[in-house]
This record gives sequence, structure tokens and C-alpha cells, in this order.
Amino acid sequence: MPELKRARTIEEFIANVGKMAEGDSGDYVPYAPQSGDVFITPWAKCGTTFMQQMFHQLRTGGDMDFDDISRMTPWEDTAPMVGLDMTQPQRAAPRGFKSHREYERLPSDMRYIVTLRDPKETYVSFYRFMNGWHIEEGAIGLDEFLPLWMGGGPGGCDYFTHLLSWYARRNEADTLIASYRWAVKNKIAMIRRMAAFIDVELTDDLLALVDERTSREFMVEHMDKFDDGMVARALEEKVGVPADSDSTKVQAVASDAKQVPAAIAEQIDAMWAERVTPVTGHADFASLAAEVDG
Repeated sequence: MPELKRARTIEEFIANVGKMAEGDSGDYVPYAPQSGDVFITPWAKCGTTFMQQMFHQLRTGGDMDFDDISRMTPWEDTAPMVGLDMTQPQRAAPRGFKSHREYERLPSDMRYIVTLRDPKETYVSFYRFMNGWHIEEGAIGLDEFLPLWMGGGPGGCDYFTHLLSWYARRNEADTLIASYRWAVKNKIAMIRRMAAFIDVELTDDLLALVDERTSREFMVEHMDKFDDGMVARALEEKVGVPADSDSTKVQAVASDAKQVPAAIAEQIDAMWAERVTPVTGHADFASLAAEVDG
């Protein structure tokens, strides 16, 4: 086993990611499309785990007998490094898969669930997720994190490419899209929408169960099922990052966009003005979310 070491610089982080791709991929079998498949594909830190849990609870009627939610809804972009068979039978229909990709890099003619989030909130949430797990706590500051934020996580793309790709599909019947804040605030409505979208009969009892099991309190209580356990073990084996690090995606307190350093906020605003406003007509995320959720 390699010496236990989290990254202390961006260069070390990039090197560690490279090591993850090395060596035997174990039982990995690539994804093979089937009609009716569902891709849960928000951008990084935009509600992916929340949507995975909602989807899995709906289709199974309450299954919690799993070690990692990303074993229940497998993730192609990490499957080789953790040795996961993407074709393994799933516990209920429809089949579901995690992703952070834009539409253009996913199989066409499937179904897609996407939640969008304010870019500055994602910046803080992404930093909190990486700091103390992939990165030695405090070694890289919030003011240095922009290059990693732009990367978007394994297999992903930058925030703006993802946003514009799915915004363009906001009225397509194969795409269920909402802002993360709307989905949290209007969770009952989101559960109803998802159930209809994936063709699950929603009884009052199932609605109440899914509502309870997608609460922040429930998911924090069961955070070991939402902590990227498969990736954590692979990181320890291949890179030396301790598997007992705080890798949970479920945070007891929501991320606050106001924590983004002013200089970083200005850069994010400038990218929004350059890339998003000319295409969508929206000057900020709040305006875009109002259209999507409306």
C-alpha cells in the first residue's frame, strides 16, 4: 500500500487522479444502453446524491440495504477505478445511472434527471467535499480552488458547459429538470414529478416514505451510504488517501455562496456574463432558475 498522502497542491491532486486510473480495473464492464434507462446527471455538488436517493427509494419502495448509493445507480466515470460491472442487474426498474455529464456526452434517447444550482453555492460545497479528503485540510484555500472547481469532477465538464447543455433541453419530454433549491423546498412536488417521469405508481404511503428518506436528517444519519465508499477504498489502495477521511456528500449545514472570496466571485460572474447571458438572456442564476422552475 502506498504512503498515506492527501494532495497538498493542485499539482499533487492531478497526479493522484492519474494514479487512480492506473492498474487493474477488476470486474469493470462498461455501460451497455437499454431502452428506458435513466441518467441522474446534475453537475458536481448540485444535488446528485439527493436525486439518486429519491430515485432509488421510489423504484424500490424503500430499499436501504446497500453500502453505497453509487453501487445502486452506477457511475461510468469511476467504474473502471473501482472495478464495477455497469451491466450488473439492478434491484428494480427502471435502471438508473449517475453522471455529471452534459447531454452531448450521454447516450441519446434515454431519460435524464437534472438539478441545477447557483455556481457559487457549488463552489463552496465542492470545496467542503474535497477539503480533508482528496486534499489535506487547509492546504489549498478557497481562493486557490477555482482550477479544481472548473474541472467538475470525474468525467464531468465545466459548470457552464453543463448548465447550457441542459438549459437547452428544459422543455424536452425526456428531461426532468429543476433547480436544486426548488427541489428541496418543494420536495413533495419533486417526488411526484419524478415518480411520473420514471413510471412509478405513487401511493400516499410511498410518498411519505420517500419524503422521510430524502430528508437531510435521514441522509446525515445514514451518511455512510452516501460517502463515496467505493471510491474512498480505491483511493486508499491506489493513491494512499486514507479511506476513513470525511468523504460524505451529505452535509448537515447547507453551503453558503457568501463564503466565496470576492475575487473568485467576480471571475464566476464574468464567466456567466460571457457564456450564459448571451445564450439564455439571464443575468444571473436566480433569473435562470425562475424560468426553469416556472
